[in-house]
Amino acid sequence: MSTIKIKLVKSPIGKIPKHKRTIKALGLRKIGQVVEKNDTPQIRGMLKEVNFMVEVQE
Repeated sequence: MSTIKIKLVKSPIGKIPKHKRTIKALGLRKIGQVVEKNDTPQIRGMLKEVNFMVEVQE
């Protein structure tokens, strides 16, 4: 299965609680942090929800 790299580029401070929980569920805590996840429909849905705060590299 292919993987994608996700980088947090904007702070979740001041955002709605649903977006904060999504960022936490992706494993992101600090701005600039990069995590590698499997490319699944569930992860893609989470990224679509918070696309303004993250940067995706395939």
